[in-house]
Amino acid sequence: MIAPAVMVWPSASRSGVVSRTALPILAVETPSRVARVACWHGLVRRRRAVGHTQESLAEALRVERSTVARWESGKVAPQPWIRPRLAGALQVGAEELSELLVVTSADEQSFTERTEYALRYPSRVDLATVAELRGSMDSLGECYDRVPSATLLARVGEHTSKVSFLAGEAPSGRVQREMRILQADAATFMGQLVWDASQRRDHATARSYYAQSVEVARHLGDPNAEGHALLRTCYVSLYGASDYREGLDLALQAARTARFTSHVLTGLAMLHAAEAYAYLREDCECERALAGAERHLGHAHGADAAHDLFSPTHFGRLAGSCYLSLGDYRKAEQLLAQTAAELHDRRKSRAIVLGNLTLARLRGGNLDGALVAFNDAVSELHGTRGGGGMNIVFRAAREMRPWRSEPAVQDAQDRLMALMEAT
Repeated sequence: MIAPAVMVWPSASRSGVVSRTALPILAVETPSRVARVACWHGLVRRRRAVGHTQESLAEALRVERSTVARWESGKVAPQPWIRPRLAGALQVGAEELSELLVVTSADEQSFTERTEYALRYPSRVDLATVAELRGSMDSLGECYDRVPSATLLARVGEHTSKVSFLAGEAPSGRVQREMRILQADAATFMGQLVWDASQRRDHATARSYYAQSVEVARHLGDPNAEGHALLRTCYVSLYGASDYREGLDLALQAARTARFTSHVLTGLAMLHAAEAYAYLREDCECERALAGAERHLGHAHGADAAHDLFSPTHFGRLAGSCYLSLGDYRKAEQLLAQTAAELHDRRKSRAIVLGNLTLARLRGGNLDGALVAFNDAVSELHGTRGGGGMNIVFRAAREMRPWRSEPAVQDAQDRLMALMEAT
């Protein structure tokens, strides 16, 4: 079990003024002044080479100009679902696009220097430092769907510790607030990694990180950070503890928390409420929740604070899972097959969808189709070891036992065993 970092709020005197140790003012150029020049990604050069401005590229992709600016600054990478459209607009292939998005070693060194400066002089943390710390966390988040979570734990844990320290020492006002929001998001990400790396078994540690995030978010009055942490806690109840009633309550609480501030978070929370209703065999409530989720997600836009959590495949993934639980295997198969075809870079999510597709086809009597989906799921898991996908694939393997004498089923089971041995 990985112990979460302890969260410490700044101490205050009776007058309400936060007490801090005075630090000498050094006559040096701080990183926030030295490093104002944007990180010149190859993305900028390519955009200009094909004749796009930031505005025209944003219009072509139907995103905000500020989104393109964040990509080009290196503070955040494009989400996997939009990369094919971005590659098309820039007239490059997927591999060349990945190369354009790579931050150079000089950029990484610059970030390291800025971070180290902030750690030496934490009272001088400014918004530029916060942006760099946010960008580093976003970059680690981009790796989540492509690599085993265990390989990210040390780096994210170290980053979370730095963020927690600086959040406690940052100057009062907007800088400290932004650091606290980042602290809440980092704790949520750590909970996600710990739970996935444990094959969705370490519920207690994941919950403790999410509880930290909820506490920080409530202290700040940030409904989006709170709603996200509540939603992640809902996942533990639904997919780990199998406490469907608690999972439903948490999903509805997350939806209520974010309903006035984020269509994305509200829609995602309603999708998971729908799945909880499906597990509880409450068909009508499930359908109503799906309709509510579809309505909210239909209003998602680039200015939504949680827009980076959104993917067009979300609805198909969860709705397909709902119909699988409700026993409508034909409808589940249709939604899941379409979603699996649309998912590309999100390999952990695709493994889950393929596992559910295997179950839908098995229960619908289509063994050959189930084996195709099963083998595809195992292939995805070889590179990611995603806890959700592993659990569903093992469930599918158990449901294949009536056909275990079939050579094709034996081969599929052997591939799964080879995956376990490699793990």
